[in-house]
Amino acid sequence: MIEDTSPITLGIEEEYLLVDPVTRNLTEDAKVQEAVIEEVQANVSDDVGFATPEFLKAQVEIGTSVCHSAAEAREKLVVMRKAVAQAASNHGLAPIAASTHPMANWQSVQHTDKERYKALAADLQSVGQRLVICGMHVHVGIEKDEHRIDLMNQISYFLPHLLALSGSSPFWRGRNTGLSSYRIAVFDELPRTGLPEKFESWAEYQNHLNVLIDAGVIEDGSKLWWDIRPHCRFPTLEMRLADICTRLDDGVAIAALYASLISMLQRLRKNNQRWRIYNKMLVNENRWRAQRYGHVKGLIDFGRGEIISYSELLEEMIDLTKEDQERLGCVAEVAHARTILERGTSAQNQVRVYDKAITSGASEEQALHAVVDWLIKETVTDL
Repeated sequence: MIEDTSPITLGIEEEYLLVDPVTRNLTEDAKVQEAVIEEVQANVSDDVGFATPEFLKAQVEIGTSVCHSAAEAREKLVVMRKAVAQAASNHGLAPIAASTHPMANWQSVQHTDKERYKALAADLQSVGQRLVICGMHVHVGIEKDEHRIDLMNQISYFLPHLLALSGSSPFWRGRNTGLSSYRIAVFDELPRTGLPEKFESWAEYQNHLNVLIDAGVIEDGSKLWWDIRPHCRFPTLEMRLADICTRLDDGVAIAALYASLISMLQRLRKNNQRWRIYNKMLVNENRWRAQRYGHVKGLIDFGRGEIISYSELLEEMIDLTKEDQERLGCVAEVAHARTILERGTSAQNQVRVYDKAITSGASEEQALHAVVDWLIKETVTDL
């Protein structure tokens, strides 16, 4: 367990879609994807971060190196987003940080031509072909295996609270789905997704994982695509449920809140206390509410047995983690979560832009183009 005086270790991964700013469509040129990644790698040192291809030809993944504060993570994310934006611009493209493209047709999108992705596409078939989605993953370092499993069990309660702040995928194939995060609906079609099981120990987790590995179903724990998981190579607890935030500072706020919640649970653990673990059925109800409404309709407080406004829940989380924020030096980053509520999530603002365009007399296609234009601009606003 990390003691109260220990510094935090944090890492953030983001996935971007590459679009043509004229047509607003996704690029399908794999050579451009490779060129963008090569340029980013050439211009960003390894101690800042990395860039890699992802499942789609129109997709680029970046990640920070290990960070020791939310402020450091933000600095490195700024460098990475700038590098991707510049490299994309050199090839007539622009990145958008959104978990779905407003009008892309998944049936015509191509996956990256690499053996790993070929095997994945062959295994998943149409379910995999629908993966025209992007996410944000946040790693928090926890050295001991037993502690990672214990904290995974406890932090699952708060995952819907983080999803509610991050929604950026309201559109799918040109339609307003009515969901804050349609990405979750697409991703949940895959096997080994959703909330993780509850495990009593690291050994129990490893035994269950080994059943799938020994049967030849998966190679390792990287094929567990849960909302949160112990990383298979690094001693981190990786939160995977969140949509990618269009505004960089929103993503940093969610990462800082996640780290602070982990720190709070570590503190309870040190004092032989723990957060109550609720049945997956109940947590899944909040997960759905966050997926559907974002923060607008509130979440269920299971202790009180009623729906509570998200603003009240956020203040409770901020209060619960106050000393953790101070110790980790991320008070300002966590406080930015209030700004997300005031300004609206990316999903809310995408719908606002679309509705405004329609009200002004635009066609549906023109309104969708306006959303893409907004995403292009907002993706680099905080840089």
